[in-house]
Amino acid sequence: MSHQKQFYIAGQWVEPKGKDSIEVINPATEEAVATIALGNREDVDLAVAAARAAFEGYSQTSRDERIALLGRIIAVFQKRLDDVAGAISQEMGAPMSLAKGLQAPIGLGHFSVALEVLRNYSFEEQIGTTLVVKEPIGVCGLITPWNWPMNQLACKIAPALATGCTTVLKPSEVAPLSALVLAEILDEAGVPAGVFNLVNGDGPTVGAAMSAHPDIDMMSFTGSTIAGRHVMKSGAETIKRVALELGGKSANILLDDANFEEMVTHGVMSCMNNSGQSCNAPTRMLVPNSRMEEVIAIAQVVAAKVKAGDPNAEDTVIGPVASKAQWNKIQGLITTGIEEGAKVIAGGPGRPDGVNNGYYVKPTIFANVTNDMTIAREEIFGPVLSIIGYANEEEAVRIANDTRYGLSGYISSGDLERARGIARRIRTGMVHLNGAALDPQAPFGGYKESGNGREWGHHGFEDFLEVKSLFGYQAQS
Repeated sequence: MSHQKQFYIAGQWVEPKGKDSIEVINPATEEAVATIALGNREDVDLAVAAARAAFEGYSQTSRDERIALLGRIIAVFQKRLDDVAGAISQEMGAPMSLAKGLQAPIGLGHFSVALEVLRNYSFEEQIGTTLVVKEPIGVCGLITPWNWPMNQLACKIAPALATGCTTVLKPSEVAPLSALVLAEILDEAGVPAGVFNLVNGDGPTVGAAMSAHPDIDMMSFTGSTIAGRHVMKSGAETIKRVALELGGKSANILLDDANFEEMVTHGVMSCMNNSGQSCNAPTRMLVPNSRMEEVIAIAQVVAAKVKAGDPNAEDTVIGPVASKAQWNKIQGLITTGIEEGAKVIAGGPGRPDGVNNGYYVKPTIFANVTNDMTIAREEIFGPVLSIIGYANEEEAVRIANDTRYGLSGYISSGDLERARGIARRIRTGMVHLNGAALDPQAPFGGYKESGNGREWGHHGFEDFLEVKSLFGYQAQS
């Protein structure tokens, strides 16, 4: 990767118009591993102009041409998997086992799913004498986060390319290295000039310029709810479509007939995975009041096995959180939890024992949490779990839905039909039954302040398409 101080615009690696730059910090060492250029409004204008110029031709490409392009991207991506994983581990601290096992492959998976969806996707529908067609929406601005960098890059870029859109990408300035690798992959695969463009930069400058740009037809943003509001407000000026995938505070309801040993273990590990930096993490574990002590005992045993350490060490379970700002935020919320009366049963403030540098957080579990506490209301985005007791099913559902978020939910029961019934009452875009994994072909997204629109699978195509009715297309008989 030799383009850290360049942008990719109109099929070329180009020098930035501005002079500003920022260091990329490895959160495991607190040392700079790269320096990237920061773009400005002029860089955005050039990238958008390139995407606009390319749209007329690329939007008219055939399904077969786009199938071939995705196939080439997948082939090059497979060759560069180790490079992608290495970049992710360096920029956001993921253990190499996670970077190689999931963080990098999930990006490849989204391109593969988009290819399969494209093969059979129905872009036309006959309704009486009218032909209803789905056409690419136009130039798409994409803003992606640092927590699952390649996942979010791929689940936006793959459907945009598949549907015939052109794109301008601003990856997170915290984790931009994997995006540069992806740009090299797309370039080698022969993505036509201007169809994909990359400008690094921060939200207030590059992100704001994209969101308000009159020649960008839609914005797809993943990140915090606060930043999502800014994108939506800016996009409103030009009535552009805005798709948002935002925060979460997902409830994990263990019903009284669940396998507690298995599902408490699963819930703790799911919350801690990726150092707790997942918007859909099950961060509120809801358990019957009568089983609270049993749950605490199991959770403590599990937490003791979650080793936070060197991303390159084989026994590391979680790495650091992604930045100093994130570490400080998490520490502040842990302290607030203690001050508000929650009981620390594992972890607590500060770095793990024996760790003197790096943005490491102790795997932390609070018990006897009430749903009005700050740690139960705010998205912590770190390895911090809150255990909340409930009296009956009705109270469990009420607590689960008593949040401004609505991204995901989790239900465990020995009776699948019972779990299904509770799941239908949870106001979230996704619900996992008895530890079921995510399905890359099913829609990912949330209700309420967790966003709008859906990503993944064929539902992920919809935000990138406009619907046109051709009346009288078929002559009346």
